[in-house]
Amino acid sequence: MIARLQGVLVARGKDHVIVGVGGVGFAVRVPAPLLASAPIGEAIVLFTHLQVRADDLTLFGFQKEEELRLFELLLTVPGVGPRTALAVLSAMSPDALRLAVGQEQADLLGRVPGIGPKTAKKIVFDLKDKIGPVAGMPEGLAALTSADAEVIDALTALGYSIIEAQRAVQSVPREVEGVEERLRRALAYFV
Repeated sequence: MIARLQGVLVARGKDHVIVGVGGVGFAVRVPAPLLASAPIGEAIVLFTHLQVRADDLTLFGFQKEEELRLFELLLTVPGVGPRTALAVLSAMSPDALRLAVGQEQADLLGRVPGIGPKTAKKIVFDLKDKIGPVAGMPEGLAALTSADAEVIDALTALGYSIIEAQRAVQSVPREVEGVEERLRRALAYFV
């Protein structure tokens, strides 16, 4: 099993990077934020998961062991394969995933492309006892109201990521009421 790769980022594909290690190039599927930001020609270390199928070997790589651990936990959920697990970690930071699962906010997971409401509920149900709390974050910080959910929907429709939308909503004081006003304040977060 290939557990870790250390080499030079040689190229970037549509959904993978090529890591050069000792004259061999390994194609590794990585989360979208890493795919977009990894500089070509620079040294890179990836913690990897090797998926073995009868007709295919696929490497999935992550910059942090925590991301790899969450990826492997997602794979334990029935109906969640490696591509879906990678989509979750592309759309949500590990802390946002922990928060969504810990506070049973399946609707946040349902906003990830390729994840429907049933799969989101399965992820929450199967992982709520396996995923630890977010370090240094108060317990009730990200509890969503229906207005917050509408604001997140609006922000993601405008092109912001789930992570960005959730951070913007969290920056709006709780005493601000009404979807329109909360959306206005959340948009001000990006200015």
